[in-house]
Amino acid sequence: MRPCSRGYHEARTSALPTLDENSHSRIKQTDTGLTKVILVLTPSPDERDLEEERANEMRSLLDTSGRTVVASCVQHLHKPIGGTYIGSGKVEEVKQLAEDHAAKGVVFDVRLSPRQQRNLEEELGLPVTDYDELILDIFARNARTKQAILAVELAQLEYSKSRLRRMWTHLDRQSHGGASGTGSGSLTGTGEKQIEMDRRQIRKRIQDLKGRLEEIGGRKDRAVAKRQDAFNVALVGYTNAGKSTLMNALTEAGVLAEDRLFATLDTRTARLVLDKHLNVVLSDTVGFIRNLPPTLIASFHATLAEVREADLLLHVVDASSAIMEEQIAAVEGVLTTIKADHVPVIMVFNKVDMVYSKTILLAFRRRYKQALSISALTGDGLPALKEAIKTIAMKRIGQVTVRFAVGDGALDSFVRARATVTKEAYDESHAALTVAADERLVQEFQAKAGLVVDLTPAP
Repeated sequence: MRPCSRGYHEARTSALPTLDENSHSRIKQTDTGLTKVILVLTPSPDERDLEEERANEMRSLLDTSGRTVVASCVQHLHKPIGGTYIGSGKVEEVKQLAEDHAAKGVVFDVRLSPRQQRNLEEELGLPVTDYDELILDIFARNARTKQAILAVELAQLEYSKSRLRRMWTHLDRQSHGGASGTGSGSLTGTGEKQIEMDRRQIRKRIQDLKGRLEEIGGRKDRAVAKRQDAFNVALVGYTNAGKSTLMNALTEAGVLAEDRLFATLDTRTARLVLDKHLNVVLSDTVGFIRNLPPTLIASFHATLAEVREADLLLHVVDASSAIMEEQIAAVEGVLTTIKADHVPVIMVFNKVDMVYSKTILLAFRRRYKQALSISALTGDGLPALKEAIKTIAMKRIGQVTVRFAVGDGALDSFVRARATVTKEAYDESHAALTVAADERLVQEFQAKAGLVVDLTPAP
């Protein structure tokens, strides 16, 4: 990848967050028209082979957020340099590019500290957006349900509360005709007082949002608890791996499935029909991404309950991606963070109709036991996936043996109508049927006159 590259297209973008007492969210995103930005990439020297894919991912994220990349620059870094993250020479290069292309902002592919962000804006004279702010912006644009909107607002406020000085420095500089008056980052007395007022308001709003999300989370936990008699399967994976398309292919959920990042932010559930005796529920969840902002993970705690409480995870992987390994690692990292790494997993390599490399895919399938290759779009491999889910569900539900008098056709029909028979044995006086049964079904069998339930199946 060249140190500086150019690409031109137009899109809509949002302004820097602003405090707005009368809006639903204090940190409000507003469309302001077409905006051109400079993209700054900071891979380590060891990540040169991932450089192009990382750059493409950032461009996709920016496109999703409505920004237009007019030029990009790369600086290979083992660690941040000084208070501007990149070297002074690179800062000047970015500034020149911004002037040459009339850019209205600069976007970094990493998380910046408030001080680094403030220093860069002072040096460049332009708004600087870091990776976390970009992801938060995208989530804000895609949030649709009340829970998602509140969760995103909470994450935005947690992010912004340490950056109030930066935001007020902008206003202070504007009020002095472009100069702060007493040096970099200084504020008037009015600005300092306003920062304290904003901090109090933000703290109050954060507490309010946490309370409301806890209430919603409690309702969701109760809803999940009501499904204890079901086998719960959750789809997880990197954003745009095809989870929603797979959800639609396996069920009749009709969830939104678009070829864009973070199209789904809210959990959707639907019944997965595998066997008339099995009660399986499938949930589609928010997509993950590398370095998912911690504030977002915390805010979406209730939404991710579906993942933590699942009986089985289907980790959907985009087999057409050249950075499968990095994406798998990112998802596994989030699962560990939300304490869902104990849940059994089937690796599902999706998009085999447009696979990046059959050789690489084969190597990955050998690495992960029970891995399957599918195309949610064409239906290739879906029967095998359903059978794999069914096999695990049957084992998880448990096997019991019920005995009744030979020739009792009513009891024989009763058992067969409610459970899948996996083994049959007969002697002169009794029939013994080994069946898959959950706790609810075992209780139903135990209450039925004439049936004897043995919780230890016959060998």
